[in-house]
Amino acid sequence: MVTPKDLKRLVIVAASLLALFALLLIQFYRVQIIEGEKWQKAASRQHHASFAIPYERGIFYSNPTLRKGHPESPVPLVVDLLRFHLYADPIAIPASHRQALARALGEILTLQDHTKLEQQLGKKSRSRKLKLWLTPEEKEAVLAWWQPYARKHNLVRNALFFVQDRKRSYPFGKLLGQLLHTVRAERDPQERRAFPTGGLELSQNRYLQGEDGRQVMLRSPRQPLDPGEVVKEPKHGADVYLTIDHHLQAIVEEEIKKGVLQAKAKSGWAVIMEPKTGEILAWAQYPFFEPAKDADYFNDPQKESDTVIKAITVPFEPGSTIKPLTMAIGLAANKERAKQRLPSLFSKEEKIRVSPRPFPGRTKPLKDLQSHRFVNFEMAMQKSSNVYLATLVQRIVETLGHQWYLDQLENVFGFGVKTGIELPAESGGFLPRLGKRYKSGREQYSKPTPYSLAIGHNLLASTLQMVRCYAVLANGGFEVKPTLIRKIVDKKGNVVFEHKQEKGRRLIDEEIALQVRESMRYTTKMGGTARRAGIPRYTAAGKTGTSEKVVNGVYSKKDHISSFLGFAPVADPAFVLAVVIDDPLYEYVPGVGNQMGGVCAAPVFSAIGLETLEYLGIAPDDPEGKVWQPEMAALKKQYDTWNR
Repeated sequence: MVTPKDLKRLVIVAASLLALFALLLIQFYRVQIIEGEKWQKAASRQHHASFAIPYERGIFYSNPTLRKGHPESPVPLVVDLLRFHLYADPIAIPASHRQALARALGEILTLQDHTKLEQQLGKKSRSRKLKLWLTPEEKEAVLAWWQPYARKHNLVRNALFFVQDRKRSYPFGKLLGQLLHTVRAERDPQERRAFPTGGLELSQNRYLQGEDGRQVMLRSPRQPLDPGEVVKEPKHGADVYLTIDHHLQAIVEEEIKKGVLQAKAKSGWAVIMEPKTGEILAWAQYPFFEPAKDADYFNDPQKESDTVIKAITVPFEPGSTIKPLTMAIGLAANKERAKQRLPSLFSKEEKIRVSPRPFPGRTKPLKDLQSHRFVNFEMAMQKSSNVYLATLVQRIVETLGHQWYLDQLENVFGFGVKTGIELPAESGGFLPRLGKRYKSGREQYSKPTPYSLAIGHNLLASTLQMVRCYAVLANGGFEVKPTLIRKIVDKKGNVVFEHKQEKGRRLIDEEIALQVRESMRYTTKMGGTARRAGIPRYTAAGKTGTSEKVVNGVYSKKDHISSFLGFAPVADPAFVLAVVIDDPLYEYVPGVGNQMGGVCAAPVFSAIGLETLEYLGIAPDDPEGKVWQPEMAALKKQYDTWNR
């Protein structure tokens, strides 16, 4: 018979069971519903591992079509190689095996310090990086030792595991280093995107960049990670096909190195461009930059400047290389005057006095480097007469105005305007403007300014800007836009971008371009300022430049940037080439100074020009060196008559 006491006990037990069941329901609801996602992730971490499937970053290809008859198979200038990162699961490795494991891995991977590995193996973690960027051969060597060792000592075999990745590699080493640049070893921890260090890697990153895929793998305590499901396929980056030919690039790099060392200079660079299309055929700079050793450069302040693309980031006063452009502007002024039914400002045959003389606003008379009494258009180009060019500009600004002259420099030849080349950090240079002032309050453009501009002073231009200017003369007067990229193609073969070779707008008359071009041929012949720039068996034209650098706020007589710009063959130029030697040693060379552009830059132009023409398969247009001999003799006779 159930007593009241027993009934009370039953009620208490039932209530307790009900309360316990209610607590279990509440806990079940909390774990399964409220915190279900949290515990599901925890369980997944215990039984599954998620790894990135690395994308392949787009690669750069050389131009195989430059030389006729060469195979058109694309040649990679940089490739993305499969590499592996070695990880450990320290919790799964008993302490008694850590030292032996660290020593064995150190010997296999030729590491001098084994203690760092042992420290990583002692961390309380499920995942620690031991060594990055292992080759497939190194990975196999580690597995060949580890798997028997783990089996013998009954260790968890996936306590060591590998994660795939890709690393930039450079088949041609330093070739095109400054333009290509590289990507840092570290990636964005969230999206695993690469960090470009500069150059084309940076400017074309939106095309080169891809997206990692994702693979889920099953954790097994005694077995290696079992292949799992690919939940996201990687998206590979697009490939960039350059206008540069690696054969020609190697030639130019070798010659600019010789030139810099010969001149005992700080650095030097050279750019070759096809004048009609604007395609860059080669672009070299010495000292070189090796992308595979980027850390050596970026961690050394003295070497970091070697990573900078100086042909677009270091504008300088062009000096006498601007004189052909000043002459073109003078001829254009004659055309403008003819439209207004007014007499010409000058004629090419006019005998102009070039003795030292003052110009408006100048405190000192302007003079030529060598003494002349009278010259005409072609003699002025040959002898690089400062006074002649300043005289032309004086006539221009006194009749057509200062703004007309500035418009020619900016709108025709592009001074103060970036070229738009596919590279970061391009400088637009500097062109003084009417009515504008420097921070000091001094006017940018004052009375003496046009006469300084006429001979390449009081303005700044990059090397590529000057190459663009000379291309206008070489191609008959048309606008040209420099480019490094022929096309961009994704991994499926779709053309994402393609450079269209369209003729630009006419900037100067063809007759003007031809007259200036023909006058420039005298500079590379006997009596000219750049005889060393002559190319054996070919006609060549160009102009030297020697600019004093500003040191501590004043022009230095011992620090220079020396250059030569020109093209060949003269009748139908295949290329425009600029050679710049930065800070050649200031020393005496019999008859001239080592720092002069005609001494240190002109010979490099000659060497590169000859090898380029031969490589392109262009037949010599002056095989015996006798072209223009009658014209040369006539010009010399007239010059001697005027300057007795």
